[in-house]
Amino acid sequence: MYVIMVATECAPVAKVGGLGDVVFGLCRELEIRGNAVEIILPKYDCLRYNEIFGLQVSFQDLWVPWYDRSVHCTVYFGFVHGRKCYFIEPHSDHNYFNRRVFYGQADDDQRFAFFCKASLEFMLKSGKQPDIIHCHDWQTGILPVLLFEMYKQAGLAHPRVCYTLHNLFHQGITREHILRATGLNRGGYFFSQDRLQDNFNHAAINLMKGGIVYSNFVTTVSPRYAWEIMHTDQNYGLGHTLHVHRAKIGGILNGVDYDVWNPEIDRRIARTYGVATLDGKFENKRALRQRFWLQDAYKPIVCFVGRLDQQKGVPLITHAIHYCLNHGCQFILLGSSPDGRIAQHFHGLKRHYNDNPDCHIELGFDEDLSHLIYAGSDMIIVPSLFEPCGLTQMIGLKYGSVPVVRATGGLMDTVFDANHSNRPYEERNGYVFNDFNSQGIESALERAIGMWYMFPNHFRELMVNAMRCDYSWNRPAGNYLNVYEHIRDK
Repeated sequence: MYVIMVATECAPVAKVGGLGDVVFGLCRELEIRGNAVEIILPKYDCLRYNEIFGLQVSFQDLWVPWYDRSVHCTVYFGFVHGRKCYFIEPHSDHNYFNRRVFYGQADDDQRFAFFCKASLEFMLKSGKQPDIIHCHDWQTGILPVLLFEMYKQAGLAHPRVCYTLHNLFHQGITREHILRATGLNRGGYFFSQDRLQDNFNHAAINLMKGGIVYSNFVTTVSPRYAWEIMHTDQNYGLGHTLHVHRAKIGGILNGVDYDVWNPEIDRRIARTYGVATLDGKFENKRALRQRFWLQDAYKPIVCFVGRLDQQKGVPLITHAIHYCLNHGCQFILLGSSPDGRIAQHFHGLKRHYNDNPDCHIELGFDEDLSHLIYAGSDMIIVPSLFEPCGLTQMIGLKYGSVPVVRATGGLMDTVFDANHSNRPYEERNGYVFNDFNSQGIESALERAIGMWYMFPNHFRELMVNAMRCDYSWNRPAGNYLNVYEHIRDK
């Protein structure tokens, strides 16, 4: 099949979170299976241009209709670690993608609506007729609307759309100016409950809702999250829309790129290791302690790696730091927060524990450093309030860093409790707690820490179980290909 991926991130050139890893990893696996795959991205000024090979102009004069005029764009082509990528650069006074950031601008709705329109205009003008256009999250939600209301009649009749929801917390709720900007001028037609009108704010349009309504199939990033958005308040107001379209919704667990995240071949860690050479992990533990000036003591290292926001469970992360340090552990945190209050909170924690020989808080994000933390830690906490999929626990598993997670979303699909799971013993790989409170995370940490100290051989077996889990892109890619086959001729 011929697949075009339209996304606002792709690792490693444009990565904010897991979306970038998903786009790259899925495209790579689809190509390995013989499919033709191309990725269309905005040409941000903050791309990691050193990761793009052979960047050159591909389409010189792309004129994109926008409001009552047209915006001139240049489209570039380059390879990102073997993936074929197109980068759209608008020449506009609005400077949509020259902001030194990917997200967080007041006009994000216009920036990404323009990107969607430009992507379709590029496909039309360059004669591309993919079998599947695969879109991601609210930023590309208007693309299937534009395709089926405008571009299908203009000549893009062949493509079908798969739309992936990575996180329903952000839905792209905006106003009718987006309709005027993109040429979807029939306000009365689109401001209806069965199209783009937001389910609660009837003066607003919901771009994610548009993607759900107009796409041929909707996926979420784990089976459990698919269930949660249909049956709990995790849909953040989109419950009715999801129920109406339930026949075309399914959950496919994300994968991890084991070419990048694999302790057997990882050049960013102190010493490579695997199930058969597990003692090599302790070399990384020693290197991690030296890196952060932690004392060399007989203690487990517990870590947190990721974004510091409310979704990730800030109160429980904070509580876990105190609890672990008071119960014979060392703790390492690597993360950053876009929220000023949360950032200030963790800066205060960093000052408080600055001279503690068992704690290091690293604020910011350093991907190279994260590899060493995964490799050197004994446990990783993921105490999320909600978690559509989660990559950190799957990476932790591969590195033998036993996850301690809350029972939500993709965490439930990947981590099976050492004591209480109904899975066979050899499939149990971590610790799970239910309640989003201090007692909940303490219940799991107490069992994990107790196992490490009292039954080290059993803890080692748990590490081996974790490392033997296969959360590569192999199975998810097959599932996506089944979806593509299902919709391609509809």
